[in-house]
Amino acid sequence: MHALLSHYHLTETIAEQVEATARFNKNKRLPEEVALIGKPGYTAPDEAIIADAVTALALGKNVLLKGPTGSGKTRLAELLSSLFYQPMQMINCSVDLDAEALLGYKTLTYDESGKSHITFVPGPVTTAMQKGHFLYIDEINMAKAETLPILNGVLDYRRTIHNPFTAERIEAAAGFNVIAAINEGYVGTTPLNEALKNRFVVIEVPYLQGAALKQLLTEQTKLTDERLLAQFVSLSRDLIFKVQDGQIAEEGASIRSLIDACDLSTFLPPMRAVRRAIADKLEDERERVAVLTIAETYFGKM
Repeated sequence: MHALLSHYHLTETIAEQVEATARFNKNKRLPEEVALIGKPGYTAPDEAIIADAVTALALGKNVLLKGPTGSGKTRLAELLSSLFYQPMQMINCSVDLDAEALLGYKTLTYDESGKSHITFVPGPVTTAMQKGHFLYIDEINMAKAETLPILNGVLDYRRTIHNPFTAERIEAAAGFNVIAAINEGYVGTTPLNEALKNRFVVIEVPYLQGAALKQLLTEQTKLTDERLLAQFVSLSRDLIFKVQDGQIAEEGASIRSLIDACDLSTFLPPMRAVRRAIADKLEDERERVAVLTIAETYFGKM
């Protein structure tokens, strides 16, 4: 059994199924598809998070990763892609997301004789369905409510969609599945309607803390100073408390920002690193001051 799979304490049936899928993909996938396979780099605060997500995908369920910004949802999606050796198409949602961004669009092309043709360029949804890839929908609750119903047939037992641009009915190939991510309560987001949410198995992805966070910082940053690493872990804990108390925005406790701060602190004073990587990303002056005040208790004044 794959070392990563045995590490997550999967049932024998699920582990064998994931291994079989990975072997099949390794023999089938073209080089351009292999380039779309995610990299293992997610460290879980609880190994059950990975085991449950893998199990749900192996059973053909859609997975909704729910957690604060910077908690590692995209990295988890990439790890899942890696474990299944499954290429992954990605959609970054916004209020401007429309049917063309999901399904594809028509464009004018020219053949060798100079004759023009109207050609359909597939989008991430149609490509993932036709090729049996994973589809990752990031910040799905940033999309307009009227856009998402396009995906209803994709997400339920039918696994089909009608493409209005080509008038064809697309059925998902074997291996297709959907992973989505959501930041609840984030600026610009709207609650998912129940019909959409009921099409997913929900996996909570909390912030990484303590020894697991220190391990991640050791493995994924340039910082090697043990004392500074421990201080950044403590800073992260305090920032998370502030987020939970509603005193600073979620991005103030982002693990992604913390990694940036650790990298910068290898070459800059830690307080400057915290200002550039964490505090200055916040819009509210009071929140920036709160972050820097906490950081001063560990690193001193600038």
